[in-house]
Amino acid sequence: MTDQIPLGQASSHPDRYSPDLLYAIARTDSREALGLGAELPFQGCDIWNAWELTWLDDVGLPQVVVAEISVPATSANIIESKSLKLYLGSFAMSRFTTPDDVTAAMRNDLCACTDSDVGIRLLTGSDAKAIEGFPGHCIDGLDVPCDQYDVDASLLSAGGEIVQEALHSHLLRSLCPVTNQPDIGSVLVSYRGPRIDPAGLLQYIVSFRNHNDFHEACVERMFMDISARCEPEQLSVYACYQRRGGIDINPFRSNTEARPANTRLWRQ
Repeated sequence: MTDQIPLGQASSHPDRYSPDLLYAIARTDSREALGLGAELPFQGCDIWNAWELTWLDDVGLPQVVVAEISVPATSANIIESKSLKLYLGSFAMSRFTTPDDVTAAMRNDLCACTDSDVGIRLLTGSDAKAIEGFPGHCIDGLDVPCDQYDVDASLLSAGGEIVQEALHSHLLRSLCPVTNQPDIGSVLVSYRGPRIDPAGLLQYIVSFRNHNDFHEACVERMFMDISARCEPEQLSVYACYQRRGGIDINPFRSNTEARPANTRLWRQ
């Protein structure tokens, strides 16, 4: 199947509206490896911010927006990222009467691709997002040795008093399973339960450094590993990845919340 994925292949860049460019990848492909079936232990969504969406209005004047796309974690499929880039690029020389027409076209196409209800918002300059930070404590300054660069859940541990806290790191790196190119991001772990050892959590996050998987699958693996090793009562894992091709992908998985704020971090 991977030889059919647009990512990593030479591609033309159509600038006329072309919904057939979209390519779906079944979530079951990665979830089977985690022992996940139809009943998921989490809810959540994947927030995609597309920063370069443009089209022509009725008189040929270019319009520019940022598209915020929210795909529920329960969708059957994710959208292959290069195919989404090519699809969004195909709007460039196409005419739409109103932004609502663009939203309707995108919603129809992305819902069909993911086999789910996809949220679409088009944001203009007046909706510009401010740079924010993750809540809680950044663990990147801990003086801990790191020599494991393939995912190792045994690095995680928790115990002692029950706490409610948020820990985050900007040292997340994983590899694209198709091109082997690095994906760089930040990750926030919010939980209530036995106190998670922050040094072990940092080492665990670093252990994704040579791990090949899609953004969504990495976050689901983190959720499952932390759940199993640390046994929190409540857990949310939120990763904000840097842009590739003008799009950043931000998966969120939680047993308490359906969706986070669409946080724009300092590197996004």
